[in-house]
Amino acid sequence: MEMRAYYAECLGELMEKDRHVCLLDADLGKASGTLGLRSRFPDRVFDCGIAEQNMASIAAGLSSYGFKPWIESFAPFATRRICDQIAISVAYAEQNVKIVGTDPGIAAELNGGTHMSIEDIGVIRSIPGVVIFEPVDSVQLRAAMPVINDYRGCVYVRLFRKELPDVFPEDYSFDLFKADVMRKGKDLTVLVTGFLTKDALDAAEELAEEGIDCEVINVHTIKPIDSETVRASAKKTGTVLTVENHNVIGGLRSAVLEALATDRIPVFGVGVEDRFGEVGKLPYLREALGLNKENIIKKAKLALSAR
Repeated sequence: MEMRAYYAECLGELMEKDRHVCLLDADLGKASGTLGLRSRFPDRVFDCGIAEQNMASIAAGLSSYGFKPWIESFAPFATRRICDQIAISVAYAEQNVKIVGTDPGIAAELNGGTHMSIEDIGVIRSIPGVVIFEPVDSVQLRAAMPVINDYRGCVYVRLFRKELPDVFPEDYSFDLFKADVMRKGKDLTVLVTGFLTKDALDAAEELAEEGIDCEVINVHTIKPIDSETVRASAKKTGTVLTVENHNVIGGLRSAVLEALATDRIPVFGVGVEDRFGEVGKLPYLREALGLNKENIIKKAKLALSAR
């Protein structure tokens, strides 16, 4: 199934179990995969129209009365457009609101640069107290949803809407605040988040054939980043490569640089090189912006040669 279908299924299960869980969307129930929840829970699913700022404020109000609201929209409208509401009505007021931004970064495809949230992690990461989570596959998403729902506070979920290959086993054990070491290695630490995790693992396999031993770690929670795991791996290998569907400024790479600030370990990055997105299908955008296995291999070799 598509990731949005898993998300809707999990949210429906949470709403069945807990009458305090509710959903607000900005006229994007169909796009988010949650349209069917309106008929199942007519008193707890609200279409706020194309008015994301009101949606966030309503959610904050519901939270203040003990509800557990989830709000959803395309990623730029769930972050850039409602930044002040997140900062003041949700985070500053310590409200329990979960924010789902769909199709982050180049996943927006034909909607083009206006809909490509290449800076959303940087925007939200600067707001005190907000947790940022990005699932890599359906297994991780299903494991994370109940944990996120039970977490008391604001969580931003970067959700790829379409299908993704599973990289975790069915018996995967999830910890919201612990990064997952997916492959151990000694030459280079590869820290990756989101849908590029499969590319990072494939790149590590090819690099291994050339005698380069990469440690691949999925950093599903970018804030607060698991500094302990990041630092331990970086100290072991001596060089770090970050991989993300985001601007190399403000996102995972910046969080890693902050975590390693006192360790003097070089950090290289695969990501969007401080530019806006453009219209295109995913294969073209991955090639044009360097978000693919080939560029991960290229940057890994560059990182090691510069060490």
